[in-house]
Amino acid sequence: MKKRMLIGCFLLLNIGTWAQSLYPGQHQEKTIIPTLADIKANSFDLKDIKLEKSIFRDNMERASQWMLKLEVGQLLQSFRNTAGVFSAKEGGYMNVKKLGGWESLDCDLRGHSTGHILSALSYLYAATGDQRYKLKGDSLVMGLAEVQEALAEVGQKGYISAFPENLINRNIAGKSVWAPWYTLHKIYAGLIDQYLYAGNDQALEIMKSAAEWAYQKLMVLSDTQRKRMLRNEFGGVNEAFYNLYAITGDKRHQQLAEFFYHNDVIDPLLNQQANLYAKHANTFIPKVIGEARNYELNNTTQAKKIAQFFWQTVVDHQTYCTGGNSSSEKFIPDDELSKNLTGYTQETCNTNNMLKLTRHLFTWDADLKYMDFYERALYNHILGQQDPASGMVAYFLPLLPGAHKVYSTSTQSFWCCVGTGFENHTKYGEGIYYHKDANLFVNLFIPSTLNWKEKGIVLRQETIFPADDKVRFIINRSNGNSWTLQLRYPAWSSNVQVRVNGKSVKVEQIPSSYIKIERVWRAGDTVEVTYPMSLHLARTNDNSNMAAVMYGPLVLAGAMGTEGMKDPAPFSDPTQYNDYYTYDYRVPTSLKTSLHLNNKNLDKVVKRLPGKPLTFAAITADQHILLKPIHQIHHERYVVYWNLK
Repeated sequence: MKKRMLIGCFLLLNIGTWAQSLYPGQHQEKTIIPTLADIKANSFDLKDIKLEKSIFRDNMERASQWMLKLEVGQLLQSFRNTAGVFSAKEGGYMNVKKLGGWESLDCDLRGHSTGHILSALSYLYAATGDQRYKLKGDSLVMGLAEVQEALAEVGQKGYISAFPENLINRNIAGKSVWAPWYTLHKIYAGLIDQYLYAGNDQALEIMKSAAEWAYQKLMVLSDTQRKRMLRNEFGGVNEAFYNLYAITGDKRHQQLAEFFYHNDVIDPLLNQQANLYAKHANTFIPKVIGEARNYELNNTTQAKKIAQFFWQTVVDHQTYCTGGNSSSEKFIPDDELSKNLTGYTQETCNTNNMLKLTRHLFTWDADLKYMDFYERALYNHILGQQDPASGMVAYFLPLLPGAHKVYSTSTQSFWCCVGTGFENHTKYGEGIYYHKDANLFVNLFIPSTLNWKEKGIVLRQETIFPADDKVRFIINRSNGNSWTLQLRYPAWSSNVQVRVNGKSVKVEQIPSSYIKIERVWRAGDTVEVTYPMSLHLARTNDNSNMAAVMYGPLVLAGAMGTEGMKDPAPFSDPTQYNDYYTYDYRVPTSLKTSLHLNNKNLDKVVKRLPGKPLTFAAITADQHILLKPIHQIHHERYVVYWNLK
């Protein structure tokens, strides 16, 4: 923890941000500003994809149960406390079970989780149609409307937050305060998502009033004041205002987005200079996502170049084999992965936002390098963030050999990565399918049903990937016209086999391209694809003698047991909930961190164990190490990167 300021009983951390973006092709009926950028692949709305039974849906259901257990009164308490609103319905404040951690009443960030949950509930409603999520979201929005009205009565018309407006004043004055615009971004994004995904018109009205307050507050500032204010983390509030502009067409909302252009950070990227070392990673990434929306709405070529250059720099020079980045929340020196395998690598929020940026970039040119990265980060980091035993989530994915995942509590943590966890486990449907004209792109192998209403097409995907390399597609409905099914040929596969209605189809494409099948599809047609997976090494970019073992897109980590682990859930004590940077993993001195491996003997040393899907063993004369996908390893130590002998 590099930023340390005592507030109440806990320490200040730089924080991450995550809320749904608005991607080209989505919510056409609710936006009036068209996408001006050239788009090669349009996103589907989340309501068009239904997840079938899978490890992804299991994660979604656990996350939803956690949110449903949190009471509306708990999530609104800090807002009502700030506005002086008494809620007779909840029996008054004394009867509300107060939330802890970053939602404590003495934490500057209070209210951020309510924003995340507004977003997550809207995704759940869109993805499932379950009225429980709609009703809870509606209740939260009605409570926020009440708070906004109460604040208006005391001269703060439009302001909506769980903390006093004076925290914004402190930020403008350059005084010490913990990221107030970051928290407002979460609330704003949640309100926008409630409108877009759950059809809540009241949420949009609250948001428009909030934007009017922001406009009056900010447009009188000098450029010196603006630049001073932007030194503090502000999340993706620029993106939120761009999205609001797309909905309303109000030029003032675009002006607000442009107001949050951070010259000191973004201008060097325009000149193809990244200089990322020691920058707080997840303060940085959302600013670039805002520029991605700028490009899409205004066809601003400079913004496009900024986003593309930044993404490529992070992926090439900062990204571990799991798809994550950063150590102690900050970017490391370029090309020094092996020197930065710490207990605090890979803040989950970073990966979340890199996936958001990746989705934007993919729509621009449909380049499969983006989806190869997306899949790797999704399986190895995001999927494994959640503990399947409890539904709790991890802040970091540590790469210190012998470290283990550390999970949140249900009511006493509410870190930034708890908030993002609510969201990222509720919208796995995004990213699977895209479309353009008469082309349907399949990018991820996740059991699901797509309803492409515009074309009258319903497609079902059946698979247990990655436990098996076979994927089956069934055309449940078609339109009688010719259209093209474009199946991703992943970079990690080879010799892909395709059968249409049982007949073999010659595959002439190469990895990182699309297998294109054009025909007049009819209901009942089937496509069966086999994507062979193989073992390979992912070497660090600065040391060829240090590498991770991978199988297809999966990182295989050494499962190293629980020796010396005093408590598999060390932050069950609320007073210890963010003591990351002093946490002792107590790694045993006997831990094995070397393997007798190289490219030539990899298939001989590492063997898949019969009857145990995705379980391998590295076996030599003096070693027998169990290897499992990192997303499956919980409550035990692991090793990802090995010293090769």
